[in-house]
Amino acid sequence: MSGVLRTVNRVLLGLAGLVLVCVGGGVTAAALGLSVPSWWPWSGKNDVLLSEADRDRWRSDGWWWPTVIAVLAVLVVLALWWLLAQLRRARLAEVLVDSGDGEGALLRGRALEGVLAAESGALDGVARAQVVLTGRRSTPQARIRLLMEPHAAPEEALDRLTDEALAHAKDSAGLARLPAEVRLRAVKHRAERVS
Repeated sequence: MSGVLRTVNRVLLGLAGLVLVCVGGGVTAAALGLSVPSWWPWSGKNDVLLSEADRDRWRSDGWWWPTVIAVLAVLVVLALWWLLAQLRRARLAEVLVDSGDGEGALLRGRALEGVLAAESGALDGVARAQVVLTGRRSTPQARIRLLMEPHAAPEEALDRLTDEALAHAKDSAGLARLPAEVRLRAVKHRAERVS
């Protein structure tokens, strides 16, 4: 869902920005007395957004109000969906563990995150590790952030993370695979004085 949400956010922000730039540019051009297209609703400094004739044009038609209400209802539903999608927690609450009897067992996502973070944080050169599980409970994915010490070798830490911490988590939860996105960041430290 996060990929879909990211795409929807970018499209909505892009469209809103494009509309605002076009409308703002057109209004500015009309206010400055520059030439605007003939279909543009404002052509001078004293024009209004909707004239009285424009406001009363479709009021007597039977289709006008149902159409306006339907369009506004769709916009409200889409806005509510977008808002709820922003507030939705991306963290995985449970992981489905194959217990061998065909039933399966549920492992708390926070427990697996904690163990994976502790084992990742204990690696040489790692100052701190944060882990968040996302995806579905049968196919979890890990997002790992490692805060690296100044002396750490990122390639070694990444190899050990893959071979040890992620492999242990995958094996202990009985998962076929545990894809991970790892972000490395260096710890901020003062420059050492050499005397």
